[in-house]
Amino acid sequence: MLRIKGLGGIQAFLCIVSLLLFPSGCGLRKKDQDRVGEEGLSFVYAKGLWIQKGESYVTVEVKDPWNGGVLQRYVLVERGMEVALKSLPKGTVIRIPLRRVVVYSSVHVGMMDVLGGTDVIIGVCEGEYIGVETVRERIREGKIADLGMSSSPNVEKMLDLEMEVVIASPFRNGGYGQVEKTGIPIIECADYMESHPLGRVEWLRFFGLLLGKEAEAETVFRETAVRYEALVKRVEGVEHRPRVFAELPYGGTWWASPAGSYMACLFKDAGAEYVFENREGSEALPLSAETVLDEAIDADFWLIKYNREEPLTYASLASEHSSYQLFEAFKKHQVFACHTGQCPYYEEIPLHPDWLLEDFVGIFHPELLQGHTLRYYTPLP
Repeated sequence: MLRIKGLGGIQAFLCIVSLLLFPSGCGLRKKDQDRVGEEGLSFVYAKGLWIQKGESYVTVEVKDPWNGGVLQRYVLVERGMEVALKSLPKGTVIRIPLRRVVVYSSVHVGMMDVLGGTDVIIGVCEGEYIGVETVRERIREGKIADLGMSSSPNVEKMLDLEMEVVIASPFRNGGYGQVEKTGIPIIECADYMESHPLGRVEWLRFFGLLLGKEAEAETVFRETAVRYEALVKRVEGVEHRPRVFAELPYGGTWWASPAGSYMACLFKDAGAEYVFENREGSEALPLSAETVLDEAIDADFWLIKYNREEPLTYASLASEHSSYQLFEAFKKHQVFACHTGQCPYYEEIPLHPDWLLEDFVGIFHPELLQGHTLRYYTPLP
């Protein structure tokens, strides 16, 4: 249960910050240490959240990752506490801890699961993509309703559930259709827009407030951050930083992560030189295969994620496009692939970037992690 006046979890955060602020490849600089002040709390890695405490409430601002400013402001009030609405700041009032929740994203189901808070979920969208087995079982038993596609959920069914809030991911210029007209609060979580891998994990602090699981959120975040930063320190002194590029073209377009992206940060922290680290921005760049060939032809490693029935091999790559054989990584058999249909990559990475970082260090600098068994990527056969 959240203690509004004491804010135990947030106070604990201030103590933990001092343990975590050692250098990272993506920059925990001095100015980040100065972002905690009496007026409010900006998170250490996450750039999209801000929290301010009041006498009888907590204000949470979700920042607009596309246009700047504030996307949403939520006023969290402890359940059962009598507060005059006119005494609260402007924003959507949410009673906490939550009790009856509809969740659109499997990632947010995973966040709630790691905090032990899935018992409040009464409805989900696209249940077939949810990897948390306890939630899948409750869907099969009819205890959690599957409301269909998140882009057009069954609104009548949602209303029948008597839900309190919807937890969803916002998109640029996107909306929520008929759901917005119901007046039911929508908690928008733009965690997927964080560029630092630990930034997305840090959104657990918000979920901890919502679920009354602050201590659990602190523990998960602290342990993940310590493991991640320990790996970063291991590669700080490497003499050689191999060049790396990633993925395959889709529909004739090769979507590349720019310098300010999540994956670019991971590559840098793993002691590699990312081929497109000179491209500014944080959103995926549409490139032609010819451009990628020109810029990545001499890269040391090529990392690919895929999901298909047939395993990816050097032979199948060559049959897809003969120019792939021109990549130095192909010639030297330095291509590593992750079959996302056979491992829980998308379920685990948002909360455990340390596991993915460990794979990357094991690939780029195997001498630093002798005996490490790769969790997600394997050498192409």
